[in-house]
This record gives sequence, C-alpha cells and structure tokens, in this order.
Amino acid sequence: MRIIETQPERTDLPLVVVPNIVDAMLEPFTGTLDLLRDVARVRIYTEPTLDEDTLVERMEGAKGVVIIGFHVSDAMLDRVGDHVGCFAFGGTGVASYINLIATRERGIRVCNVVHYGDGAVAEHAVALMMELARHVGRMDAAMHVGGWHGEDGVSLEDKTIGLVGFGGIGQRMARIARGFGMQLLVWNSHLDVQAVRDLEATPVNDLGELFERSDIVSLHLPLLPDTAGLIASEQLNRLRPGTLFVNTARAEVIQPGALTSRLQRGDISAGLDVFDTEPLADDDPLRTLPNVVLTPHVAWRAEAAYASLTRQLSQSLAAYFKGESFNIAN
Repeated sequence: MRIIETQPERTDLPLVVVPNIVDAMLEPFTGTLDLLRDVARVRIYTEPTLDEDTLVERMEGAKGVVIIGFHVSDAMLDRVGDHVGCFAFGGTGVASYINLIATRERGIRVCNVVHYGDGAVAEHAVALMMELARHVGRMDAAMHVGGWHGEDGVSLEDKTIGLVGFGGIGQRMARIARGFGMQLLVWNSHLDVQAVRDLEATPVNDLGELFERSDIVSLHLPLLPDTAGLIASEQLNRLRPGTLFVNTARAEVIQPGALTSRLQRGDISAGLDVFDTEPLADDDPLRTLPNVVLTPHVAWRAEAAYASLTRQLSQSLAAYFKGESFNIAN
C-alpha cells in the first residue's frame, strides 16, 4: 500500500489523515496541499477501504480527518472522538454520513463542500433523463450483441419538467431543460425569486400537484431534517403513466420503499443514482425492474467537480487549524 505524506518531519504540526480516497481525486487533492504547508502535515492512504476497523486504525493520532466515500458511524465516532477535532466531508448530504448532533455535542467541527459539482450532477441527471427518453444505452448494448432492433423514444421538446429543489444544481438543470425547449415547474419552497423569473419557471405550492402536472420529475433537494421522507406514496401516486422520474439528490428524501412500490406498477420509469443503502444490495428489487436505469452514485464524479471539491477540503482544514471559519456544517 502506498502512503503519501507531506512534511513528515514536522511532528510539531497537527496530523490530517485521508483514510480513503477515490483514485481520480488523488491528483487534484495533492495539488491543493500547499494550502496546508506549515499548517498541518497530511497522510493519504491510497488503498481504498470501507472496513471500519481499518479506517479507525488509519485515523490514529489525527486531529483532522477527510471523509470520502465512507460513513462515520456513531460507534466509529466514539472510537476517534477523543483526538479528532475536525472532519472535512468531501461531498454533499453530510448529515447522512456523520451524526452532526453528536459531533456538535463533542465540540468536533464538521465541514462540507458547496456547489462543487452543480454542473456535473445536473449533467448526469440529464443523462439519466435522456436514457429514459431515448434508450441509447439499452440499444447500444443490444447492438453489440447482434441484431438490429430499434426502440421508439420520447421527445423532450415542449414537455414539462418539475424540479423539486431549486438551488445550484436545480438551476443548472433548469437552464439545460430550457435549451431542450421544455417548460419548467418548480416546487415553491425557499425559492430564489430572481432565478425563477430569469428562467421563466412556474412555482407550484403543492408538491403533489407538481408531480401530477409534470412529464418529468427531477429531484435536487439536500437531505435535511425537514426534507427526509418528504416525498411519500401520496405524491408518487399522482405521477401520470409515462412520467420519467430522476433522482440524483438523496434517496432518503423519499420515504423508504415508496418509490420501489410505485415503480413495480410498471407505468412510469426512473433514473436513479442514489439509494437508501449504498452499495445497493445485489438482490435489491430495483435491479430486477426493466423500467429503471441505475448508476452507482457517480453523478458528482467529474474532473471539474474533483478540482473544486478537493480545494475546498484543504481550505476548510486550513481554516480550522488557523481558528477561522469555512464551510462549517454543524
């Protein structure tokens, strides 16, 4: 296993540990480490692991820890909370990866990153929408096997897309949808009024009404206490037959089991990048449904997103050790 260390001789400096990292993030992350020069030494473990004991062992002695691709369970927090002072989370939806109440009670700072992947996630949502509409991937797979079997598609022009969540990603999605000539509905909750006006979107007060009026529904909500389980069977049952449903936000904004149950009726289709339990179990019923396109939580994985994300991680850790504030989540 290769371990990358900066300033290993500076034992007077606090230690930052990256116990797990995505290969494609390694180069952009090491490119930001000058931000921590003379502030903290850094140790990066390049061999991926999700084993809790191994992660805890790698965090030994660390004052700062970068969370990439793993969850900090309450049990893990108990094991490292006596020496870790700051967790820097490399992603969005930090509340689903670490207990923010418990860290606040312990006096541990948790930082996240913001708007790092707005474009990447919106583009992936569009890719899922396009696959549902035109079946390019499915036809490509069939062509490689043999034969010449085409499928009818759905034109997106003049269709109505309902956006649930209208922050950075939702607004990017809206701009792309406008380019297709689509009509925009947005759920009327904490809306940027100027963005709604600029994008010629129509606010809808009732979430169920938005589901009923849309040809495509795309979720772009953060996971917060008031959004967890926000979408239930009540709203999903109002989707009209033929509706396309896309989720690149968080699975937890939908009540457990509600979406699978709705999809099993077979009259709508969905493109999903996020799931209640990740990795998705091999025997999960979603894997058996022909009306579902699945990707393994990769919407954020693009070079521009990596560059922004890793820079913000180093900035948040540098700010912590300097006694400053930056992207504090708790």
